[in-house]
Amino acid sequence: MFDTANRKTLIEVKGLKMYFPITSGLLRRRIGDVKAVDNVSFTIREGETLGLVGESGCGKSTCGRAILRLYEPTAGSVMIDGQNILALPSDRLRKMRPKMQMVFQDPQASLNPRMTVAAIIGEPLDEHTRMSGAEKLTRIYELMDQVGLNRDFANRYPHEFSGGQRQRIGIARALALNPKFIVCDEPIAALDVSIQAQVVNLLEELQDSLGLTYLFISHDLSMVRHIADRVAVMYLGQIAELAPREVLYAEPLHPYTQALLSAVPEPDPETEATRQRIILKGDVPSPANPPKGCNFSTRCPRVMDTCRVHGPAFREVAPDRFVACHLYNDGLPPRPAAAKPAPTKAPAARRKPAANRTTRKTTPGKTRKPTQQGE
Repeated sequence: MFDTANRKTLIEVKGLKMYFPITSGLLRRRIGDVKAVDNVSFTIREGETLGLVGESGCGKSTCGRAILRLYEPTAGSVMIDGQNILALPSDRLRKMRPKMQMVFQDPQASLNPRMTVAAIIGEPLDEHTRMSGAEKLTRIYELMDQVGLNRDFANRYPHEFSGGQRQRIGIARALALNPKFIVCDEPIAALDVSIQAQVVNLLEELQDSLGLTYLFISHDLSMVRHIADRVAVMYLGQIAELAPREVLYAEPLHPYTQALLSAVPEPDPETEATRQRIILKGDVPSPANPPKGCNFSTRCPRVMDTCRVHGPAFREVAPDRFVACHLYNDGLPPRPAAAKPAPTKAPAARRKPAANRTTRKTTPGKTRKPTQQGE
């Protein structure tokens, strides 16, 4: 993992809200709101990957789209490279588009089936540049080389490719205008397990060579641990916890994060056999009718009276470590003294630490929708 702590902030999200109106009757009278994203704040540094995780329906994808203003947010601010894009008029927003792009979840649905690969990759160049035909074709070939696509595929159509190849086309399209920031909205969820690691490794290689900044949205905690520098955990439209990757996975603070990580399979059979899984009771409340106080109060195993009345502030409890939980209103509790090992027992063997970002892991995560294998 690269050290990004001293790099300048590229993305700053403050108080972002994305409410969808609930209407009723012939006059479509507004009777409420679906609070898909509710007061979300975080930053992303240059060259960093921020992983955004949470269960389905928690607002991850909506948050990513609102940041790029593909949805018009209800409130908040999004500073990208020093400009609040939520306050920009449409003409100035259009000029900002080359700096920020998106890789979508379903590569088949995000590609026009009537357009060739060359036309798909070259479409942003038509919209935002004045390249000649020869210059555009040269750029298209460069992009195909970058993502590992054969140039002979330029005149083929999306249906002729596998899922992994279609996602590479989508990545090439996102790179066409040399963006600084890319929102990766579950880019591997629709791919076969054998292809997921290849796409993630490609994203990492592109980040290393082009200096890209990612918001990597996923429900796959194992893959996020592999690619992200920091991780934000989302629940019912709000950020519950945000911390550096290894810190969060080693010692989660928020009860929801603890429950979420306890469900991640452990490759070591001995560790898996002794690990205690946290089972949450009840269902996730509706974002149209969230509970009073803390959103997690209806399912939290450590709920207190104040949790049902007052929502916790999202505060920094340690350097670069944020959590929204009343358990940490006074900061982190003191660490207990480490117990001395018994002299009659040999110390347990430790597994080797995870490889850093310079030696990539290729352990794929799990997928929800397997598709065609092979590239």
